[in-house]
Amino acid sequence: MRHEARQVPSWLIFDVGQKTMAEVRIVFPEEKFCLVDFRQDDMPGVAMINRGLARLEPRIVFQWHLSIMIQLSELVKNGMPSQAEREIVDPFGDMLDEHIKGDEKKPNGLFLARITWNATRELIWRVYDPKPVDAFLREIIAAKSHPREFDYRIDPDPEWKLAQWHLTAGEEPNKAPEPTPGAVTPRASEGASK
Repeated sequence: MRHEARQVPSWLIFDVGQKTMAEVRIVFPEEKFCLVDFRQDDMPGVAMINRGLARLEPRIVFQWHLSIMIQLSELVKNGMPSQAEREIVDPFGDMLDEHIKGDEKKPNGLFLARITWNATRELIWRVYDPKPVDAFLREIIAAKSHPREFDYRIDPDPEWKLAQWHLTAGEEPNKAPEPTPGAVTPRASEGASK
């Protein structure tokens, strides 16, 4: 879904170096999606990326990088999901997107990318406050209300280094996305439909 550029209420950010709070206003650029085909480990992949975020300023407001990695079950060749699998996973992704973004006028998350590769679907957002997102994902895991197993990570990334590949994808053909470094946060496996 595309949205026109819009201005939202101010955000408070903390400048660690100067130990001060600053109030900023953001004009969100229009969502602009592009598809990028790539190869990694001799497997094809496809990424749908919101390139509109390349123009977002100041980026520091959404300094957390959220990655949700869903394990796909029903596959066709090359590790890609079947139509039946997409009918299960896509609505789950839509529900996650709605809750992670939150309030449309002052969103907590901005959708960055959806990457499908080697029996996985990765969904990525830039997040303002990671606490409600973490609580929401932990609730899903505790309630076992997820159709497929998934892992998630929420990493501090004030300079948007973890989003660099996504914001420049397509400029270097067939270069695969870099894996997110560090430890994995909770895994949703028990209760997932197989």
